Amino acid sequence: MSGNVAALPLRVVLAGNPNTGKTTLFNTLCGLRAKTANYPGTTTALRIGATTAGTDARLEVIDLPGLYDLTGSSPESTVAAGVLDSEAQPCDVVVMVVDACNLARNLVLTGELLAQGRRVVVALNMMDVARARGIAVDIAALAAELNSPVVPIVARRREGLDALRRAIDSAAKTVAAAPRQLPAAGASIDTLMEWADLVSARVMRSTAAPTTADLLTEHIDRYVTHPLYGLVVFVAVMLGLFWTLLTLASVPMDIIEALFGELGSSLSRALPVGPVRDLLAQGIIGGLSGTIVFLPQIALLFFLISLLEDSGYLARAAFVMDGRLSRFGLPGQAFVPLLTSHACAIPGIMSARLIPNWRDRLVTILVAPFMSCSARLPVYVLLISLLFPNPRWAAVAFAGCYALGGMAGLLTARLFGSTALKGNPRPMVLELPPYRVPSLTNALLAAKDQAMAFLRTAGTVIMAICIVMWWLSSYPRVAPPAEAQTLRAQAATMPAGEAQSQVQQRATEIEARASQAGSFVGRFGHVSQPVFAPLGFDWQLTVGIMTSFLAREVFVSTMSVLEGGSGTSDVDAGVVSRIRGMTRADGTPLFTTATSAAALVFFVLAMQCLPTLAVTRRETGSIKYPAMQFAYMSSLAYVAAAIVRQGLLAAGFQ
Repeated sequence: MSGNVAALPLRVVLAGNPNTGKTTLFNTLCGLRAKTANYPGTTTALRIGATTAGTDARLEVIDLPGLYDLTGSSPESTVAAGVLDSEAQPCDVVVMVVDACNLARNLVLTGELLAQGRRVVVALNMMDVARARGIAVDIAALAAELNSPVVPIVARRREGLDALRRAIDSAAKTVAAAPRQLPAAGASIDTLMEWADLVSARVMRSTAAPTTADLLTEHIDRYVTHPLYGLVVFVAVMLGLFWTLLTLASVPMDIIEALFGELGSSLSRALPVGPVRDLLAQGIIGGLSGTIVFLPQIALLFFLISLLEDSGYLARAAFVMDGRLSRFGLPGQAFVPLLTSHACAIPGIMSARLIPNWRDRLVTILVAPFMSCSARLPVYVLLISLLFPNPRWAAVAFAGCYALGGMAGLLTARLFGSTALKGNPRPMVLELPPYRVPSLTNALLAAKDQAMAFLRTAGTVIMAICIVMWWLSSYPRVAPPAEAQTLRAQAATMPAGEAQSQVQQRATEIEARASQAGSFVGRFGHVSQPVFAPLGFDWQLTVGIMTSFLAREVFVSTMSVLEGGSGTSDVDAGVVSRIRGMTRADGTPLFTTATSAAALVFFVLAMQCLPTLAVTRRETGSIKYPAMQFAYMSSLAYVAAAIVRQGLLAAGFQ
């Protein structure tokens, strides 16, 4: 054997049912030496890490998604079979992570692996929980039954890991042997279950009386999974998660925004005036800041989700919500993505990875942007302030926006389930795990993995989008209007002071308005205006719609620039007053009641966020799904806004 071949690491695959502690074992073995990647041709994520065996042999460890069998049609089973049967990268050893408290159920998948003639090492996990429940497993007898090494471990406490590494190293050097009385390869799951029950009965003994922990779990579950009380607990937990997400993430978000702002200002001061400075300061820095600012939310979200999952509550929350969401064609696990999307659709879509079934995950991804995110708030504030000066009615309108978006998402999920994505949500095969103290290490590593995945997207696709949108809104360059040139000349003759600054500011505003109107986006807005005429939009509102595809909140600053003010996204009384006074070419008011209401409905329902489309493309692995998402949401928003405007006009409103 050549030296190069000998230096190759052993390829070890971690397999196991959900909730067996497989991810905890992976994190304990590999720690930060891990990465997450989609399996080729799918959107199912695999985690790949590195560690060493007992003799310092290098191990490449692949963490398969949790699954119950290898013969099913689920993406998890397909991916697992693909990894195990790979000829290009053959598997040396399979570490089957088994829950010592649920031996019979876990042995079904173990039996499938053994029947295929694979080298299997059984990591008998959660031995501490088994001992607490009075469950005793004869390790030697189990190893004899399986004819494979069995290593008792407690992954979260790092107990038994050295023995497991030695067992992996030893198994890689031996020939796989068939276990005693195992059904033939390809046997039905029923046959394997009978075999697993027999083996379990031979090697496991347990006390008949339930333990204190079992009684406590049963007592808690009476309320946590109750149709009414369980819903109350769910709402309380989700409100707590949402509040924590928005509150704790706000500080680092403000810091990131300030750092990017200072970086942009520093570049503007250091570089000479010209397109390079504008590209760096406005296109790249400005564009990325609007996306990376959500990094703390994403990291904190997956940290909290990991804690809830480890604690055992997340499975119960899915159980409580499954019946309610299934009426709309969504699984119970969809509640986390939909709730999170109220902060930002990007982490919401990413968290759809919690949903095991591909069809259910896809429907959730497609409808998540209907939830009113925080980026819509400045637009809501502006348009609702134009419509309802009375704060009481403004509050009702705000609630109506959230309700409209949520209902549109649910009804769309139902529609997709009977048309483009025909089918019903997969029935939940759910085992309620025991309550336990969550692992902070697991939570931190989950946050790190998802944050890095988001940064990779932000550093590639989203950056490209930012550059393209900046170029479209900045070119071609137009000559400064005569009015601006006159003001510049006037300022040059004035003494330095506040009066001079005001004149220069006014000249800058006029130039910005001319630049916006003369850019490719502005010209496209003029050309596209007839399309939006049924909504009451003139060329200015059309340009606002065009530019807001980069990010919804850009609409406010665009309208402020076109009105002749500064490009601010802050909505205060002065900005509202100025924009309320905007007029069309014929001098009539632009933001009438009918037009403002149509614009509000349009922004509630439309897909006005290119970074979200980029994340949809990444998560689905295909361009057709973000295209479908964009086309459907934009069409629905257009039709709904037109109906609202025409209805108000028919009712006598202007």
